Amino acid sequence: MKVRSLDQFIVFENENYIIINKPYSVASLHERDVSRMSIQELAVAYHADAQLCHRLDKETSGALAIAKNPDAYRNTSGQFAKRKVDKKYHAFVEGIAEFKDTICNLPIATTASNHVRIDKQEGKESTTIFSTLETFDRHTLVACKPLTGRMHQIRVHLASLRFPIIADEQYGGHYLYLSQIKAKYKLGKYKVEQPLISRVALHAYQLSFKDINGEEVSATCPYPKDLRALKNQLEKNSKRR
Repeated sequence: MKVRSLDQFIVFENENYIIINKPYSVASLHERDVSRMSIQELAVAYHADAQLCHRLDKETSGALAIAKNPDAYRNTSGQFAKRKVDKKYHAFVEGIAEFKDTICNLPIATTASNHVRIDKQEGKESTTIFSTLETFDRHTLVACKPLTGRMHQIRVHLASLRFPIIADEQYGGHYLYLSQIKAKYKLGKYKVEQPLISRVALHAYQLSFKDINGEEVSATCPYPKDLRALKNQLEKNSKRR
């Protein structure tokens, strides 16, 4: 996805902060491909002193906070360091997960080549809380609350619990096709079936933290089109409903 301005993704803005609903396939920071704008570049074009308060994986959509001045950036940096930023993600996973504020405390290690794994000897403390939101025939919509901010934390923790995220091939997930969930599915002649979603089915749904003056900054980011379509097909073709 090529984007040219930040305006269309803004869901919250005041004198100190912007929160956007980041589109998937757009990197948070600069890429080698100069033809593709990063969120950082879009943010600086929108506001000269803008700095990203954190980052999201390129294929993850949703709430991303941007500071508009150095004081605002320092304010959120302190809250991230003290784990006082409230983050909630939604993930569509394989299997029927019955989570009820289930705590995953498995330590995570990252290699020099950015390979992430569970490592009880060398890994850093990593904590995520999972709650089931909705179940379908063979899949589950899960709310994920990371208390730490390790790379790929939610993806690795869900995979370790044997509930990999749909289309997350790096951590054991698989692409999902309509023919796998729809009874009497028929593909048109000479057509090749495409997956229901072509990227990791993970979305940063909510983000909350304190402004410089102590007031709460909060935003909820609706699903993008691809996740809405995925959820619709899972609901429509589930016998559980």
